[in-house]
Amino acid sequence: MILTAALILDAILGEPKWLWTRVPHPAVLLGKLVAGLEHRLNNRTRAAGLLALGILVLVSGGIGWLLSLLPVVLHIIIVAILLAQRSLVTHVLDVADGLAVDLHAGRRAVSMIVGRSTDTLDEPAIARAAIESGAENLSDGVIAPALWFLVAGLPGLLIYKAVNTADSMIGHRSEQYGNFGWAAARFDDLLNLVPARLTGALIAAASGTKAAWRVMRRDAGKHRSPNAGWPESAMAGALDVRLSGPRQYSEGPSADPWLNATGRDPGRTDISGAAGLMWRAWAIFVIATGVLWML
Repeated sequence: MILTAALILDAILGEPKWLWTRVPHPAVLLGKLVAGLEHRLNNRTRAAGLLALGILVLVSGGIGWLLSLLPVVLHIIIVAILLAQRSLVTHVLDVADGLAVDLHAGRRAVSMIVGRSTDTLDEPAIARAAIESGAENLSDGVIAPALWFLVAGLPGLLIYKAVNTADSMIGHRSEQYGNFGWAAARFDDLLNLVPARLTGALIAAASGTKAAWRVMRRDAGKHRSPNAGWPESAMAGALDVRLSGPRQYSEGPSADPWLNATGRDPGRTDISGAAGLMWRAWAIFVIATGVLWML
C-alpha cells in the first residue's frame, strides 16, 4: 500500500518548487555527503573508494532505519519524495518544447538531464539524448528505488539513492575518479541489475510491439553500461529509432555502437512518444504493486 500510494503521490505532485527552494532536497543532502567523502578520502585508490562506499551505505542505511520509526503516513511522503516520475517526464518534455523554439533552446534543455557535451548537437542528437535519458532514468529514478523499498524498506531505498548519487558524481572513467569511484560504480551496477531489466520489460509491454522485445534482447548487451542498454534498447525498438552511438562526454569521445541501428533518427515528436511510453510503463508498474499489495 505504501509504495502504490507513494507512486501516485509523486505522479500528482512531482517536485514542488515552493518546497525545494526553501529546504534542501534529500538528493542534495546525499550529494553533499558524497562530496564530503570524496574531498576527505579520494587519494585515487580503489581502497579509499571502497571505504567511502562503506561509510555511505552505513550512514544512508542508518538514516533510513531512523525514518522507518516514523508513522506509516510519513513513509508514503518520504518514498514519494525519493521517486521522480513526474519530474523526469517533465524534464524530458522540456527538451521537446525547447526544440519547438530552436536548436539553442533544445540544447539548453537537454543539457539539464545529460552528462555529454551538447553545444554542437543537431535535432536528432538532442532528441536521442532526451529519449535515452528518459529511458535510463525511468529505471534509476523510479523503478529501482521502488523495488529496493519493496525489498528492504526505507533503509534499502536510502542506500540505493545514496549509491546511485555516488555513481553519478564519482563513477566516471577519469583520472580523478577512475579508481576512487570504481566501488560505487560497480555496486550501483549490481543494485540496478534487476530494475533495469524490469524497466525494459515494462517499456516493451507498454509499447505493445514485438519490435521492442526483439531489439531489447538483441541489442541490450551492446551498451557500455551493463544495465542502461535494457530500457534504452526497448525504447529504441518501441519507437523504431536508433539510440546510443558515438557521442562526446566530458571525459572524452565515445564510439558506442547503435541500438536498433536500422531505425530512423529521432525527432521532436519521438520525445513526446517516449514520454507517453514512460507513463504507460509507470502505470503497468503501479497496477502490479497494487495487485501485489492485495495479494
